[in-house]
Amino acid sequence: MTSREIVTAAVEFTKPERLPIRCGSLGIDDTYGVGPGYAAGWQPSQPGEDEWGCIWHTPDAESGVFNMGQPRGHPLTDWALIDEMKWPDPHDPARYAHIEEALAGAGDKYVMAGCGFTFFERMHYLRGMDNLFVDMYEHPEKVHDLAERVLAFPIGVAQEFGKRFGGRVQGFGMTDDWGTQLACFVKPEMFRRFFKDGYRRLYGAIHDAGMHAWMHSCGYVNDVIGEWIDTGLDVVNLQQPRALGIEEIGARYRGKICFESLNDIQRTLPFGTEEEMRTEAALLLKEWGTCDGGFVLSDYGDGRAIGVADERKKIMLRAFCELAAPEMLEAIG
Repeated sequence: MTSREIVTAAVEFTKPERLPIRCGSLGIDDTYGVGPGYAAGWQPSQPGEDEWGCIWHTPDAESGVFNMGQPRGHPLTDWALIDEMKWPDPHDPARYAHIEEALAGAGDKYVMAGCGFTFFERMHYLRGMDNLFVDMYEHPEKVHDLAERVLAFPIGVAQEFGKRFGGRVQGFGMTDDWGTQLACFVKPEMFRRFFKDGYRRLYGAIHDAGMHAWMHSCGYVNDVIGEWIDTGLDVVNLQQPRALGIEEIGARYRGKICFESLNDIQRTLPFGTEEEMRTEAALLLKEWGTCDGGFVLSDYGDGRAIGVADERKKIMLRAFCELAAPEMLEAIG
């Protein structure tokens, strides 16, 4: 099997011949990423501004803190501004001008496009999280309006990839963190009221474009995983399996969705012994994978942000490969 076939088989539960691996920081990756660029002529009006008008604060390298930062400037704190905002156009040809050349380097890998901060995250980046939660009770019609405006972008990007590069891009990745350490941000009924149909239409657009839908979400998202399955999500990226409960998630969802995961990034990967990393690898493969597929080994790309050196990632990678991809051990080094 080629890398593309191995990943596809894992996602579709059609018996991959080995464990698919996405560990680009160590040079072992069955996937290949491409993504939309900026609209023609776009430039930030001030440092830290993104294309949506959110202002990001990122730590200074001299601080010794390494992470992606967070938005501190929310352009929609006043609902009266919603019609004055310039919403990013997903159909601008400039976004895709570089993709054809990029695809030439894909080889036989599984190609992934996508949009980060896809739906819920982008909504609270624009409005402010506290404001958005209050709005769900006091201004529900405005929340629905904002959801439609935000969803237009990832749906449009998926449509453009299908139209322009149909058959050459297999997956569409997204991010939406939905939980604290202890619970989902909203109750299930609120999720269904404001977000479930949006995800259904987004995943539908991705499928119509010939791609699998992949989504990353941090936090305790145990209950909302079922909602994503109902709406058509193919792969869920979960990086805190200990916080979720490995056995609980396996009992509820094993075989119903493909999991993309790794040693827990808060506990086992940064702090566990080699034996603990191996034990957890075996447990994840047993509880979340099946004999037909359903598991992809992932990576946390910026090891500095979680205090993990490449050598610890290699220990993890060896642990998983010893169990489910022994032919890849030599490549680890």
